[in-house]
Amino acid sequence: MKKTLILLVSLVYGSTLAQAPKPSSNQPAPATKNAITLTKEVLQDKIKGGWAGQTIGVTYGGPLEFRYNGTLIQEYQPIAWYDGYLKKTMTENPGLYDDVYMDLTFVDVFEKEGLDAPVSSFAKAYANAGYALWHANQAGRYNILHGIPAPKSGHWLNNPHADCIDYQIEADFAGLMSPGMPNTASEISDKIGHIMNYGDGWYGGVYLGALYTLAFTSNDMTYIVKEGLKTIPAKSNYYQCINDVIRWHQQYPTDWKQTWFEVQKKWTSDIGCPEGVYRPFNIDATVNSAYVVIGLLYGNGDFGKTVEIATRCGQDADCNPSSAAGILGTMLGYNKIPDYWRQGLKEAEPLDFKFTTMSLNDVYEIGFKHALQQIVRNGGKVTGNTITIAVQQPKPVKLEQSFTGHFPSSRTSINKNLQEEYTFDFEGNGFVVTGETAKWESKSEYIFKTEVYLDGKLLETVELPTSYTGRRYELFWKYQIPVGKHTVKLKLLNPTTEHTCRLGDVITYTDKPSPTVAGK
Repeated sequence: MKKTLILLVSLVYGSTLAQAPKPSSNQPAPATKNAITLTKEVLQDKIKGGWAGQTIGVTYGGPLEFRYNGTLIQEYQPIAWYDGYLKKTMTENPGLYDDVYMDLTFVDVFEKEGLDAPVSSFAKAYANAGYALWHANQAGRYNILHGIPAPKSGHWLNNPHADCIDYQIEADFAGLMSPGMPNTASEISDKIGHIMNYGDGWYGGVYLGALYTLAFTSNDMTYIVKEGLKTIPAKSNYYQCINDVIRWHQQYPTDWKQTWFEVQKKWTSDIGCPEGVYRPFNIDATVNSAYVVIGLLYGNGDFGKTVEIATRCGQDADCNPSSAAGILGTMLGYNKIPDYWRQGLKEAEPLDFKFTTMSLNDVYEIGFKHALQQIVRNGGKVTGNTITIAVQQPKPVKLEQSFTGHFPSSRTSINKNLQEEYTFDFEGNGFVVTGETAKWESKSEYIFKTEVYLDGKLLETVELPTSYTGRRYELFWKYQIPVGKHTVKLKLLNPTTEHTCRLGDVITYTDKPSPTVAGK
């Protein structure tokens, strides 16, 4: 009987006999190949583990966020963790939790409007929220506020940060409300993830959302990582990068640093995010997802080891351990997250995340309710204390590719205020002008009016708010210009002495990769 049960676990979860987990009261019981059964207590424990895990992970890695770009964080670098640290950080550094309060914004819309809430409600809720945002999130917010709706708001032609990590760090909710149902999570991500991302940036959320869903069904992390990748088109760079990490883990099973170096060599040349072009900074979803997967695979189910490795991979060193800890926390369940990592959690759980009216305690309950609704809607059953989930076989989402036919060709510093006009020449098929009009926490209502001319013709009229939450993250850009020599003129229509429109750098693109020095 025991051998039969273990074989059934292997069939359902895709595990080998040697990898099959020891029996545990926190694991779902297999019913058929297409369904699992578990109690309400187990489901809620796993949902709590997912929300608690990501909160622990982001708090742990917070002090190291983007302080180590293009390099490992060595073991001699101490990382603080002590009783009271969670509450202290949530109280004193609330902006750290963008990858939680963004989730909660979307959870709140589902709670108020139901599972069929339109994409416009999610877009409006986050675009008008009081919290600060960056990269694709802020670019998407600006687009929504200026009449560019989803999915155009996240498309790379309208959003230079389309491939950035943003939806990846806030897709946890989609997986946690879709236990065992990766395709359902993908449908949610198709709706919400395209508000701010496209292509590889969107795939980051689709994939990590899928890992959450599968963490309800198996405690074999290698299986979860491989199975979740079936949601991503094989022709995408994102798929190929994560597949490489899986292969390198097999090749170097005890050396996560070697796999990190392989990722660094092959996948870290950013072409989209203006802050990462020609710089070691990398907020690309592909690379940072690779760091999440490195943590999950080399952590071997150990919570502390998983969080530690995902953090020490560097770059977005708070969001990556947050994702890894959330996925592993879902697999383990709240009660099996080690006491060391849960110290101080009880006093943090009642606190509303800033800019929201929701705490961890709240989302534990609301998330559980939404998961039950999704289970029933998608062919499962809730009978008394027993839950049957109709498990879905992952299917790939549509293929999307950002910045096709565009390769960085130069980065030139301007570093001056736009007084009336500024003109520059370039040769290629696209450009981005970085800069800023808003200082941190500025609530100014003043809006600069600017005109952009390309080769003597008015290209667009652009509003540049001086409020921080309303700012345009990149000042000007245009892709898919006919390849050739071009002149760009920037004209400020309403200068003021009270605010400045600071021009940063000009990044240009062409249609072919630049030759290497050795190849010239």
